[in-house]
Amino acid sequence: MFDPIIDWIRRIVSAIWASIVAAIRFVTAPFRYITALYRKSGWIIRGVIIILIIPFVVGYAWFFWHAAWIRGYDNNYPARYNFAQSTVPAGDQVSVEGGDTTTRTCGRSYIVDVTADLIEFNVDENLWMSSNPLYKAGLFWALEWDQTWFMDNKAAFQRGVHQAASRTAIELADALGRVRGTSQIDPDLKVAKGNVQFDQYTWYFNIFDEQPFGPTTPTPTYFRSAMQSLRKYNERLEGCSATFDARADNLLQFLDRIAKDIGSMSAQIKERSEKYNSGWFDTRADDIFMYAKGELYAYYGILQASRADFSQVVSSRELDDIWDRMEDHVRRAIELDPFIIANGREDGWLMPTHLTTIGFYILRARSNLVEIRSVLDR
Repeated sequence: MFDPIIDWIRRIVSAIWASIVAAIRFVTAPFRYITALYRKSGWIIRGVIIILIIPFVVGYAWFFWHAAWIRGYDNNYPARYNFAQSTVPAGDQVSVEGGDTTTRTCGRSYIVDVTADLIEFNVDENLWMSSNPLYKAGLFWALEWDQTWFMDNKAAFQRGVHQAASRTAIELADALGRVRGTSQIDPDLKVAKGNVQFDQYTWYFNIFDEQPFGPTTPTPTYFRSAMQSLRKYNERLEGCSATFDARADNLLQFLDRIAKDIGSMSAQIKERSEKYNSGWFDTRADDIFMYAKGELYAYYGILQASRADFSQVVSSRELDDIWDRMEDHVRRAIELDPFIIANGREDGWLMPTHLTTIGFYILRARSNLVEIRSVLDR
């Protein structure tokens, strides 16, 4: 007896299996050709093939090892800083009595600490993927990793983290680390601002890029320099030789920039969700999802650091309840961890829509940021 539903399911399974087989044949075609050449060649040709293959195999094994997962990932990483134990707001001066002498010290900026640590997390704890030549080469120079379902999630996550760290470093240089924006820009923050905006895709040699041929400084080196400059600034701030302007209008402006940042991400999610409904077969859904998750992962710590640095403002404006809700929405977003990221229809019944789900929490967090901003603006 013919059952249309069973026949429909059988057709879907057959199509999926055919796609998997075709993908496997495409990926393994170079290996099958080399194997056939090796078998019918003499020992000299075989030796040449082995010499050429060994660095290729070792290089890709090293790449896959680094691209497979994110080292040091921890949703609870803000707890390391003990923000609740902070007693001195960033930049505030206190006097420490020590026998016959009195020592001046100032509060460090948690925003700077978290931002520097996020950069270290991106380029030291993990290999920076976007500038790696094997990442840029794609799947055997035939297909960009961003067009596949695998080996690109870590790079997208890192770019999201870096977007948040970069935005924060810029705001530190332009507003938070100077008095009312009219004083001279802090030298360390100026260096950090410049280096953190360096191109994300530069390696030692960039023969496949639109850059002049020849050796150059790779991206991670610039990012590490930005990290070091941020830490130098914080050391000077702690010694009361730098400025951190923890005023309400500075907090308002900083949160406004963050709201616009995640609002832009929400717009990308909306566009992808509306124009593509390929479910598990949308090869770009995972990039957008992981970029958004990386950006929110970074802002999760930066926003908690902001709450500590501007503790007097948050307390005087009674923002704790709204801030708690905002942090909860960001936390829920970064806790999303689907095994396969799907971009199904919003009213679909077969395939989930993970993009819409993370977009929902982004909009809730952004709404809370706008609400905080309106309180600060009164």
